[in-house]
Amino acid sequence: MSTQNYLLSGFGGQGILFAGKFLAYKGLTEGQQVSWLPSYGPEMRGGTASCSVIISDEPVGSPIVSNPDILVAMNLPSFDKFESTVVKGGMIFADSTLIERKSERDDVKVFYIPATQLASDNGFPTLANMIIVGKILKELGQFDEDALRAALGKVISAKRADMLETNLKAMKLGAEY
Repeated sequence: MSTQNYLLSGFGGQGILFAGKFLAYKGLTEGQQVSWLPSYGPEMRGGTASCSVIISDEPVGSPIVSNPDILVAMNLPSFDKFESTVVKGGMIFADSTLIERKSERDDVKVFYIPATQLASDNGFPTLANMIIVGKILKELGQFDEDALRAALGKVISAKRADMLETNLKAMKLGAEY
C-alpha cells in the first residue's frame, strides 16, 4: 500500500470529519500509520468542512494533504476547488446528487455516486458520507466487513452504538453501487 492521501470536503453537517476519522481508525486498526486533520469554517453546519487523512506503512511526516490520491467532494464548491489538486492517476468520488457537472480531468478515475439521494431513499438521510466511503473501499479492494466493524466501533460513541449496523448498511450500499 505504501501511502494513500485522502481529502474529503463538503458542507458542515455532511459527516466529512466523521468519514475521515473512520478512514483513519480503519488504518489504525490495521496497523498502519495515520494522520487525521480536520478543517472547518466558523459556521460548522452549513459552512465548509474538509478533512485530510493519510494512511501509510511509514511514519507520517506532515498531516497536510495538498495533492490527494483520493478526493471526496460532497458539494459543488468542494468539487470546483479541489478537482485540479488530485494527483494524476488518482480518484475522485463525487456526490452526484449535489454535483451536476462532470469532471474536466481525463487523467483520473471519477465516480459519480448519488449518495445523498441513496441515503434519503434508504432511510438513513445523514449517511451519504458513509455510502461514499463504502464505494471508496470497494474500489480500493479494502472492503472487509470485520475491519469496517472494528473501525466503526472506535468512532461511534457508546450512546450511539445502535448506529453501527446502520453505518455498515450504508457502506454496503455504496460498495454495491
